[in-house]
Amino acid sequence: MGTRLLLFIVILSASSLLHADQTDDRLDGLFAALQVTENASIIAITESQIWEIWLQHANADVAQLMLVGTQRMNSQRYAEAMVVFNRLTEIFPEYAEGWNKRATLHYILGNLDESVSDIEKTLELEPRHFGALSGLGMVFIKRQELNKAKKAFEDLIEVHPNSPNAQQNLELVEEKLRYSVI
Repeated sequence: MGTRLLLFIVILSASSLLHADQTDDRLDGLFAALQVTENASIIAITESQIWEIWLQHANADVAQLMLVGTQRMNSQRYAEAMVVFNRLTEIFPEYAEGWNKRATLHYILGNLDESVSDIEKTLELEPRHFGALSGLGMVFIKRQELNKAKKAFEDLIEVHPNSPNAQQNLELVEEKLRYSVI
């Protein structure tokens, strides 16, 4: 598939971001593009489009809760962010990005078991969630569960073979595993 065709797919999918979440049909084309392109610019654009779709939702309350929760998390108002993300996952349990954001917050707070639990829910709803797969690998690195980290990064590479960080993280884990055997 040529670079121009991939760029066209990305631009076309960007033109109709109205009501989206992890169930949006446009994701299939975007993930197909990630499978075949090695062009860093197209990868970045495609990832951005996927994130935009994941973050959107037909319900305006979801968008508002995501905005407020993310703002609180980014400004290190973690307790407030947790209240918002807890509410979001309670009211909209089928919205993968709500679970993913809360997983990220749990990771920041050092609540690794809770982070894994929320990542698992994210992946149940959106198995291709490359952000969640990357986060899972990072949690397992932090917990020194290197075989699980390796599996998470391998799963990430299946979904997003040219992820800028996946291959590096996998190599890092494999190196740590080699040295832990010696």
